[in-house]
Amino acid sequence: MNFASDNLAGALPEVMDAVVAAGKGAQAAYGGDEWTKRMDKHLSEVFEREVAVFLVGTGSAANALALSMLAPPIGRIFVHPGAHAQTDECNAPEFFTGGAKLHPVAGEHGKIKADDLEAAIKSVGKDPHWAQPAAMSVTQVNEAGTVYTVDELSALGDVAKRHKLGFHLDGARFANALAAKNASPAEMSWKAGVDILSFGGTKNGCLALEAVVLFDKARAEEMGYRRMRGGHLFSKMRFFSAQMEAYLKGDLWLRTARHSNAMAGRLAEGLVKTPGIEILHAVDANEIFLTLPVKMADGLEAAGVRFYRWTEGPRPMIRLVASFETTQAEVDAVLALARRFS
Repeated sequence: MNFASDNLAGALPEVMDAVVAAGKGAQAAYGGDEWTKRMDKHLSEVFEREVAVFLVGTGSAANALALSMLAPPIGRIFVHPGAHAQTDECNAPEFFTGGAKLHPVAGEHGKIKADDLEAAIKSVGKDPHWAQPAAMSVTQVNEAGTVYTVDELSALGDVAKRHKLGFHLDGARFANALAAKNASPAEMSWKAGVDILSFGGTKNGCLALEAVVLFDKARAEEMGYRRMRGGHLFSKMRFFSAQMEAYLKGDLWLRTARHSNAMAGRLAEGLVKTPGIEILHAVDANEIFLTLPVKMADGLEAAGVRFYRWTEGPRPMIRLVASFETTQAEVDAVLALARRFS
């Protein structure tokens, strides 16, 4: 019973079939193939405007390359303290920007508020000793498992525009966020002021697929050079584009996200009724953060439930994540085990 991460899930059959089909015959390399051309057009339709799309292999690469487009070496990038770019990317944003500084802005339940962003920007003086405000990066779904509303993103976008900051959205679980808020991709990105989106597919059923989506096509040439320099211009790009084409076809990406969100919601609904369990954040999408007695945590693991422990001690904090593969039977089995060990 895998609830450790949606990264542990396999790949969607539709995606696998598309990759196999793309393997037949010769095609132009480095994105000149028919799959990539169709994929570019499809994503422009998804976002309701012409976009420039650059496929890469990892979310960390997507984030670092995106931020390198928005912040110079002397720049300052505002992020939440728990942001993946801040805690889990081994200084990749600093490396790809040539030395830009990440500036944490605290906020409850994984969210940065517009007023707090405004205050953080104003705290930086026009002093040659200090890195200057250049960009902000927001995660959607964020690292507490909660989702920014369109209004919350727009408020951040207004602050960014007023202070001439680039706005990056880390959308490793972008599909789950859209499904949670029933918003359109356009509403949750460029209409809210986002300049560049890291559009994730790996956590939602693809093999290895992330996209850097630029909402200003005038910057596409520069991004092309940066992707090549970063080692993510794949010669057989068709195998990545074929994944994206299958992922988007018939709104598969949104259907899988709705399923994983629904499974997490069902699990949370049962867990909150279980003695000894405290859920720490709203379960907006497919992640649940909770504390529980260590005896219960040990019992669940011994019974074959996989999850991630964020803290240790008598009441560890753990994270449970549902994926497109999660079944109702698995959810109900975990709930039965939790009741047994409570």
